[in-house]
Amino acid sequence: MSASGDLHIRPHFQWPAILGGVAVAAGVSFTLHAFATGIGLSVISTAPTWRDSSVVNWVLTGAYLLFVAVAAFALGGYVAGRMRAPLALEPAELEFRDGMHGLATWGLSMVLTALLALGAVATTAPAVAPSAGGAGASQSVAGENIIASELDELFRTTRVIDELSYRRAEAARILLKASGHNGVPNADRNYLTALAATVMGSPQGEARARVDRVISTSAQELRRARVAAVIQAFSIAAALLVGAVTAWAAAVEGGRDREQGVYHFWEWSRRRRG
Repeated sequence: MSASGDLHIRPHFQWPAILGGVAVAAGVSFTLHAFATGIGLSVISTAPTWRDSSVVNWVLTGAYLLFVAVAAFALGGYVAGRMRAPLALEPAELEFRDGMHGLATWGLSMVLTALLALGAVATTAPAVAPSAGGAGASQSVAGENIIASELDELFRTTRVIDELSYRRAEAARILLKASGHNGVPNADRNYLTALAATVMGSPQGEARARVDRVISTSAQELRRARVAAVIQAFSIAAALLVGAVTAWAAAVEGGRDREQGVYHFWEWSRRRRG
């Protein structure tokens, strides 16, 4: 078979090389994220420690996300470009195809990450739904993650009480209104006051003071969480874009080394032994 006929039959994308790059990128990313989780390097966490984070920590987290993207997709893209089978093409076409293999590695990694995230959400959502409807469940979970301490304060008592899961979820949905433009309506304030008074077994005045204090602190924490979420969203978007560029450049470099027969790590280890 002629070389031109072989080029027409062979697909433009060589998926084994791409899948190898995805595997390497996922391994590097998982390792770095496991380390970061262990030291608490996160903008928003379900643990209450995120409330003590500062702007410096948020910026540090953004820099960390950029580092992970560069490290993971540099190695993954290089593998995708280097392991692609050589073709008898013009140098410009070879460079373009190598870059496209790096970009495909990045895109497939993003698709798999999104599918895993959706699967995790679908698995955990039914277990944490304390009320009817998905919106109520998601709001309750958000309340437990962001204003859990405020909910603890609202229902804190030394009395022996029955199960409060539904009431706590209901109070979380009400307190989330504190971050809105109109705040918590008076009707909801009165309801929380009556609920807190029943749980505490205390006068309405004491319960009202607690409710007002909890609403005020909830508004502050929700505002802080919103700022952190915006910073995290921009950091993730920037990291993904940098990852795409890095994957392209690394794949091109891998293809260049493939064509030139360069083996950086192998030659370095040989010089070390020599």
